[in-house]
Amino acid sequence: MGKHIIFMGLSLVLTACGGMNYVGIETCNPGEITFPKEVKKVLMVNNAVAQPEKEGYTYTLLGVKQDTAKARADSALFDVCSACGRGILNASYFDDVLLLHDFLQEGGSQFAHLRDERLNESQVAALCEANGTDAVISLDKMLFKMDRQVTNIGAGFVSGTIKVEMKGIMRAYLPGRDKALATVLLEDSVEIQQSAESIKILDNYLPSPENALRLAGDYLGGKVASYFVPHWDEETRWYYSNASSRWKEAAAYAASSKWDEAGALWKKLYEKNKDGKTKAKLASNMALASEMDNRLDKAYEWAQIAYDSFCETEGDDSKDALLLKAYTEVLKGRIQSDKKLNAQIGNN
Repeated sequence: MGKHIIFMGLSLVLTACGGMNYVGIETCNPGEITFPKEVKKVLMVNNAVAQPEKEGYTYTLLGVKQDTAKARADSALFDVCSACGRGILNASYFDDVLLLHDFLQEGGSQFAHLRDERLNESQVAALCEANGTDAVISLDKMLFKMDRQVTNIGAGFVSGTIKVEMKGIMRAYLPGRDKALATVLLEDSVEIQQSAESIKILDNYLPSPENALRLAGDYLGGKVASYFVPHWDEETRWYYSNASSRWKEAAAYAASSKWDEAGALWKKLYEKNKDGKTKAKLASNMALASEMDNRLDKAYEWAQIAYDSFCETEGDDSKDALLLKAYTEVLKGRIQSDKKLNAQIGNN
């Protein structure tokens, strides 16, 4: 039997106009990859080859490109794997996640880092047997492009910017299969900015080239972990209110995360009200109350009612109609992902 998605209220911010209240929530979402239920222990490995030190790194100092720029990327590859492994382990989805500290490939030829070397069936079987794991997650290719620029901003001050772009391939493998279970394409970037009274002081503030790559690799690995396990995401919802006592009472319940009580009041107001726009707002509120109670199908129904009512009373290009249109699409997506999530959580 699958487990339900849990929603937790994080914060409530009231706006001064429009009678709209925003509430932050956390939603549990499925991983992009669904592992067989037999997979309890996973091994993270680095199967990528580090790019040459002078490749992909440019350094421009006060308008002059430096020809001595270089950065080692081998540690950054390990950081991608390490951060991904920690993120997967922290999700408490698998029993254990192990990290192989050895490189699976040597540098070899000048262009070895450009190749996408997949693990073969015998390699996967050997790795799982040697480490007592049921699956392998492998970083099969990883390239960095780093641009470091230092510019003069006047009055003796200088500004430094480091931008790191990342592209790579990560795969999940199971023993006994000749093809990967899934392939994840990695692409992201990070940017670091700092200013100082001189270049010498700036160098103390900005990370070294190697550390900049390591910071970027750690960020990317932590982010990509969500592809492999169910994870929590922060999102924002809203509900409408006005100055009447019953609306205020419902808002007070919502502010205290008492969504059943708030929903009951909003429903009574909806049934008694005749104004189309007001009913649309109350229907939207009922959608939120239903979502917070994990009744996603009912939330979608109320959101659709609210959207149709706003289109009828305000026009389909009004702010409220556009908000509800987006909300209905979010709920539709959550209904679909909820089935996948229940399958994943039910497996472990």
